[in-house]
Amino acid sequence: MNTIQYLEDQAARAERLAKRITDTLTIEKLLTFAGERRREIEVIAARRRPA
Repeated sequence: MNTIQYLEDQAARAERLAKRITDTLTIEKLLTFAGERRREIEVIAARRRPA
């Protein structure tokens, strides 16, 4: 599993978990975590693109 796949998996897990719980603070933290992982993916993907 490469870095992008790992980060995508982490983001997807956090988003799935956020849908199953009812605690607002935890949902916010999970969705923030997922967003951070997705931003990391964008940065890594941008570095890999040819100039």
